[in-house]
Amino acid sequence: QQFLLANKLETAMWLSRLFTVYCSVLFILPFLGLQEAANFYQRALLANALTSALRLHQRLPHFQLSRAFLALALLEDSCHYLLFSLIFVNSYPVTMSIFPVFLFSLLHATTYTKKVLNAMGPSSLAFVRTFLDKLATNQQSILKFIACNEIFLMPATVFMLFSGQGSLIQPFIYYRFLSLRYSSRRNPYCRTLFTELRILIEHITMKPACPVFLRRMCLNSIALVSRLAPTGA
Repeated sequence: QQFLLANKLETAMWLSRLFTVYCSVLFILPFLGLQEAANFYQRALLANALTSALRLHQRLPHFQLSRAFLALALLEDSCHYLLFSLIFVNSYPVTMSIFPVFLFSLLHATTYTKKVLNAMGPSSLAFVRTFLDKLATNQQSILKFIACNEIFLMPATVFMLFSGQGSLIQPFIYYRFLSLRYSSRRNPYCRTLFTELRILIEHITMKPACPVFLRRMCLNSIALVSRLAPTGA
């Protein structure tokens, strides 16, 4: 208890991340019914928005109403996911959009959970420590999976628009979010996965068995995405 009270901001972020994980699980596995699952979807995104806002305050404690401060804030991953939460919180529930929130909260809660366990005792809750160690071992794979979700949510927002489940402005705002993730200083996985996907598609389409129209469509798509990529990233 003394450890938690001595680190109030870190503790608040830890609790909000655990709440995000809890709500995400109850949305992905709707034990309480589909109507309640939709409510847990919103709660997970709102909790993630709170965590992101607290983290952004920690990174940039002195708020200024200026263009320079906004540019600085947009460089922070926490700002990206604050924007992400605002994009999807009032939209039709999309399972793909909850996975990045769920997995980031789970990963970021790991370090502080270990500190809490150490404060409780060196051998406390051994099964939780084992789970946390497995998470840390698979962190790179989890971050790649998150980046994959971030990328494929772009066409998903367009599909939602044409199916009547999204708004006209959502794909444009999400494109801005994806641009920020592509340019992220702390997390290169989105940019790396874009490169890996381009190499994979080019390799497949260059095979003689690939139809010409499909090859042309894929290469044109790659050219379009390359033009839309942030300059200097």
